[in-house]
Amino acid sequence: MKNTIEAALPADDLAGLSAAGRGHWLENLLGWRRHAAADLLASVVVFLVALPLCMGIAIASGVPPALGIITGIVGGLVVGFFAGSPLLVSGPAAGLAVINWELVQRHGLIALGPVVLMAGLLQMAAGSFRLGQWFRAVSPAVIHGMLAGIGVSIVGAQLFIMLDLKPVGNGLANLLHFPDALVAMGADLAAPRASGSAHLAGLVGLVTIGLMLAWGKYAPASMRLVPAPLVAVVGGALLAMALNLPIRYVDVPSNLLEGVQLTTIDSLRGAFDGTLLMAAVAIAFIASAETLLSAVAVDKLHNGPRTRYSRELFAQGVGNTLCGLLGALPMTGVIARSSANVQAGARSRGSTILHGGWLLLFVSLLPFVLRQVPVASLAAVLVVIGCKLINPRDIVKLAHFGKIELGIYLITLAAIVASDLLDGVMLGIGLAFAKLLYDLLHLETTLLTATPQRSAMLTLKGTATFVRLPKLAAALEKVPHDVTLHVNIRDLSYIDPACLELLEDWGERHRATGGTVVLEWETLVAKYRRRDRHTRQAVEPAGG
Repeated sequence: MKNTIEAALPADDLAGLSAAGRGHWLENLLGWRRHAAADLLASVVVFLVALPLCMGIAIASGVPPALGIITGIVGGLVVGFFAGSPLLVSGPAAGLAVINWELVQRHGLIALGPVVLMAGLLQMAAGSFRLGQWFRAVSPAVIHGMLAGIGVSIVGAQLFIMLDLKPVGNGLANLLHFPDALVAMGADLAAPRASGSAHLAGLVGLVTIGLMLAWGKYAPASMRLVPAPLVAVVGGALLAMALNLPIRYVDVPSNLLEGVQLTTIDSLRGAFDGTLLMAAVAIAFIASAETLLSAVAVDKLHNGPRTRYSRELFAQGVGNTLCGLLGALPMTGVIARSSANVQAGARSRGSTILHGGWLLLFVSLLPFVLRQVPVASLAAVLVVIGCKLINPRDIVKLAHFGKIELGIYLITLAAIVASDLLDGVMLGIGLAFAKLLYDLLHLETTLLTATPQRSAMLTLKGTATFVRLPKLAAALEKVPHDVTLHVNIRDLSYIDPACLELLEDWGERHRATGGTVVLEWETLVAKYRRRDRHTRQAVEPAGG
């Protein structure tokens, strides 16, 4: 066991560890005696949260519920053993449901396993090369826009599934056609002999949403650990059973192995197709970004060991590689299950591992219970989760950083809804890089002169690099020869040696013609981070 685990970990996590240190790590990994009671209780809570979400996300992805449960089991029993964030829970995520659905619709279920396997291998490589921290460097506008776009797309698709109907296309198409579905449902109700079940499924879905929202707000303090999604799904199932409603129910095999879609060599060869390879890259990127952002959030919830990001990324890659071999859904570290884990009192990775064991036992011993769950109830849970991904506070926060950041957020969101997840994310990243390039190259110069006082004010804003040196030189040439020039650099984010030398040379010439230069020297040093004695003599400090 020890050799197997050590061989799987990235080199940076093993470098420098003594034999005693590795033994201590394995003791923390496998010895949960001190935390057994707390972890056992927390694992049950996480299991109750994960079970309906695993099935719901699978249905939202257009695959059998068993494939979502398998991913949850792998996330607990495999990834939980050596994850870099001990309290982070891994499993199928709503954030990948859109790209999963598009992949299955375009290429069939047979393409899912090879693509997920390729994504897992990419994550393992990224973790081995210690790229974990870099996935956290994505622009917040792109991340929040991606989550909001996913939320809108999930809501658009799940509204149809909540009526036992099939989504018609991408997020925009679903939203545009949903009113027609409601009209058709109304026409069926008005017919003398309505045989459709959309209104019955819709009723179960509305009851599920109502229960989920009410439990989250009005649950007794002693019952807060019981997750709202579980209460809502159980309520919807009881309603459907009591009324014996002819609606769609979850279909899970009696033997979980029957749901396994093993990836073969022939199907793996097809993964090198350009479209599927891009889908693998997209899944790897989005899953990694969501996992590591969730790990950051989990670290803020507890005072235990901090996340080792490259190790976590490698562990996620191992999990997705195994899920790909089994033909199951891709996984990420998910904040909803992880926050429930922390709030339930989990103290170590034992809770995460045990929750995977509970999933395996439940679907192996009690599959008939899952067959009583209406599909509409699971879709309703996803509708609520999708709405939560559209966070108005993100819009307010981004607006404080400027209209450009808000614009990137809105464009990313709109592109995902109108096209697909990959196009939207790539467009958002492209816009973020364009903004970065603009910030690096943009320089504003404003010159104001006061002739009677023989003074002038030159305001510099942006970044003064050699690329913008001609613009700075042109502004300086407009300054009258014998005036006192005040140079305002408070809005200047950086100045490079070329522009600094230009100011130096121009300052010497201006002093020679009887002029004066007043410049905040300490501020300039902070911009350039280098004190140059000769330059300091060429300009006169403010107030001096």
